[in-house]
Amino acid sequence: MQGYHNYFCLAIFVFARLKTDKMDPQVKPDPDNIESLPPPPSIPPNVNPMKATKPKRTPMARPGIGKKGNAVQLLTNHFKVSLRNVDDYFYHYSVALKYEDDRPVDGKGVGRKVIDKLHQTYDTELGKKDFAYDGEKSLFTLGALPQVNNEFTVVLEDLSSNRIPGNGNAGNNSPGESDHKRARRPKHTKTFKVLLSFAAKIPMKSIAAALKGNETENSQEALRVLDIILRQHASKQGCLLVRQSFFHNNPKSFTDIGGGVMGCRGFHSSFRTSQGGLSLNIDVSTTMIVRPGAVVDFLLANQNVKNPNQLDWNKARRTLKNLRVKTTHTNQEFKIIGISDKPCKDEIFTLKLRNGNDGNGNSDTVEVTVYDYFVRHRRMQLSYSADFPCLNVGKPKRPTYVPLELCSLVSLQRYTKSLSTFQRAALVEKSRQKPQERMSVLSEALRNNNYDADPLLRASGVSIATNFTQVEGRVLQPPRLKVGNGEDFMPSRGRWNFNQKKLIEPSQVNRWAVVNFSARCDISSLIRDMLKCANMKGISMEEPFQHFFEESPSMRRAPPVARVEDMFQQVKQNLPGAPKFLLCILAERKNSDIYGPWKRKCLAEFGIVSQCIAPTRVNDQYLTNVLLKINAKMGGINSYLSIERSSNIPLVSDTPTIILGMDVSHGSPGHSDIPSIAAVVSSRQWPSISRYRASVRTQSPKVEMIDSLFKPVGEKDDSGIIRELLVDFYTSSGKRKPENIIIFRDGVSESQFIQVLNIELDQIIEACKFLDEQWSPKFTLIIAQKNHHTKFFLPNSPDNVQPGTVIDNKICHPRNYDFYMCAHAGMIGTTRPTHYHVLMDEIGFSADALQELVHSLSYVYQRSTTAISVGKLSVLLVAPICYAHLAAAQIGQFVKFEDLSDSSSSQGGQQHTAPGAVPVPELPRLHENVSSSMFFC
Repeated sequence: MQGYHNYFCLAIFVFARLKTDKMDPQVKPDPDNIESLPPPPSIPPNVNPMKATKPKRTPMARPGIGKKGNAVQLLTNHFKVSLRNVDDYFYHYSVALKYEDDRPVDGKGVGRKVIDKLHQTYDTELGKKDFAYDGEKSLFTLGALPQVNNEFTVVLEDLSSNRIPGNGNAGNNSPGESDHKRARRPKHTKTFKVLLSFAAKIPMKSIAAALKGNETENSQEALRVLDIILRQHASKQGCLLVRQSFFHNNPKSFTDIGGGVMGCRGFHSSFRTSQGGLSLNIDVSTTMIVRPGAVVDFLLANQNVKNPNQLDWNKARRTLKNLRVKTTHTNQEFKIIGISDKPCKDEIFTLKLRNGNDGNGNSDTVEVTVYDYFVRHRRMQLSYSADFPCLNVGKPKRPTYVPLELCSLVSLQRYTKSLSTFQRAALVEKSRQKPQERMSVLSEALRNNNYDADPLLRASGVSIATNFTQVEGRVLQPPRLKVGNGEDFMPSRGRWNFNQKKLIEPSQVNRWAVVNFSARCDISSLIRDMLKCANMKGISMEEPFQHFFEESPSMRRAPPVARVEDMFQQVKQNLPGAPKFLLCILAERKNSDIYGPWKRKCLAEFGIVSQCIAPTRVNDQYLTNVLLKINAKMGGINSYLSIERSSNIPLVSDTPTIILGMDVSHGSPGHSDIPSIAAVVSSRQWPSISRYRASVRTQSPKVEMIDSLFKPVGEKDDSGIIRELLVDFYTSSGKRKPENIIIFRDGVSESQFIQVLNIELDQIIEACKFLDEQWSPKFTLIIAQKNHHTKFFLPNSPDNVQPGTVIDNKICHPRNYDFYMCAHAGMIGTTRPTHYHVLMDEIGFSADALQELVHSLSYVYQRSTTAISVGKLSVLLVAPICYAHLAAAQIGQFVKFEDLSDSSSSQGGQQHTAPGAVPVPELPRLHENVSSSMFFC
């Protein structure tokens, strides 16, 4: 505000001087005497001073490419695209669809049918143009339509409203009468109005400009048109479309993952600009669908019961709503809007008799159950429907009930609810593909899609090569690691182990206890083996308190929070003081309801480090992995990079540098009201890059930009994440402020890069300035993307690419600074590289130095002995991002959000919100005893 005010005053001063100079060149105002200046001109009442806007930061250009590493020839799933007609234009038209009475059309799927019929009916009037329609409100043609505004009437026959008689309310036509009328009347038709209005002209030359690094809004739109053509091509083949992916109705592509859900394999396709020109990226994609077939079979699988009598019909009502079924007696499709409250044999409606009347023109009616109507009037056999509810495929106030066994779920219906742990594991297990198999599937998909036959692609001069693009990669050497007893060793193929090795900085584990939540486990044997293994790794682990705590049988069916509270009462009553560590044994693996309340109790209320396990097969490897986590949580370090302690990390070792990892975790699909969890982890104890701590906050649901990095409270305090982490770095690093700040950000798409650069980075800079106005650290900001579709393959080899492989040429961005890295060994399936985008680099890393830093940061992960991958998808990320992901997930388990109230926050129930965002309750903060620990390991 002050800046543009001063600027405005200066402009007035200059204007006044010029004016006085022109009035009398002999009279010069004295700039040191304000009274000698004439009064400033008055500002017109309708003019407001324009605020000076700060220029937006944009992603930096590539400064060069790396040279280190052994060269290797690779293939990638990008297929070269030739574009001949670069002088043509795409014309964009807005589409407005209305019914005859001018009501807007809002049903999904109707638009494509209407536009297809429009194209057939008015081909000549529309200049015989081919359309690219996005299914909603945009239509594109190559060259202009004859008119700027084009209005048409379109009639569709047999539209899938597919009405059958209402049979729930008195006064409805009876099914029999409607059937009789349907036989005599013509097919059901519906009339639509279609208005096409010119919106924009998109030059295809803009794609050529983008390939030279001059990306514009036009080039993005032109590529979008090409992508829409591909989607339309798939739609005409009857595919399910999910963003840039398409799925054929082919049972060979379905795999059952349990719970009535199937994984459906399809393909992703998108056009990409790159250093090597335009390419089409095609990859295998998977979505979840409802298992097609009999509705009752789906419900049995979904609820995991064997008999229909065991079904929970309230749960079934929620599960079935809005799914589509086909009925056997009409062979038509309907949408389920609910189920009847009464069984089929008791649900009554008023049936109009076909030929009966009372002599006054009034039809005779009779009360009949839905079951009797179908059995007696329609002569249909129903074997099990009598005692179960009917499906309502009509309207809420005019229900149309159909017996359960006459309905089958239509294929290719997406399942959008969150998957269980077991479903996710089954999906990953069944969808893995070795590199050679994936290449074969992609080649076949490209042949079968026959894009060269698409009339609009052909008219646009687009042709797609059928060969995988060849690129050159480089394989970086793995960093040397240091473990106990001063031993150095080199990981092999991205892996290592601690056999016969001690930890570099083992911790002390004393004053600890074991609690058991009803798990069947030989605790004495487990403790004995754990102590033995800990001693071999150098961890000083005392015997636990002799009394271990078993859950009372009476508590096993109690709510999770009550079970945790009862266990803590036992611990407090039977121990001489607060334990420093608790080993918690759970009966269920990965999906225990106890986990969240237990972690909250330990970390937020009591400040106790805890480790949860659900042992099934206990061996040395299992115990070693558990002890790696315990050691990191208790303040130890398992291994670190040799270059950390020898001060050989370029620009990091010689200058105080903090490394941040940032991620946002969102609620499961279908839970749009659950707050998102933002987590930032930061390195500490510089020059170490192996120790981290975390700060976590809630924010509005589904909001990706972190809004709590800087949160000033009054004039002197800042309750934001960054201040907390900077202060910790300062105190843990010998009272040094970081001069370099390296930020790794996960989870954002390319369309959000500008927001990260101009919203999140601004918050971080403000947090620094709030601490010290004179402090100006340098920033390097890197985005890590794991959800992309680029894969790399070794020619004529069944193996995955080697760990340490980096690619920064040919398929990378024509201008921007990006590279792909496969830092780990893909043991199963096909390795998915991480795509790194360097948006800013004020620190000034060379391409080699930055790539080696990213590679090294994949080896400082304390939870495992492999260059790390997240989840089950073989995606490698640097350790700070993995830690942020883990911290967000763990803190998000603290509370079941539907139970959150103002009193749930340890900050006095404060609610925080960004401007325009939905207020969300704060999570309880970590206890000071564990706030600086690696609790997330």
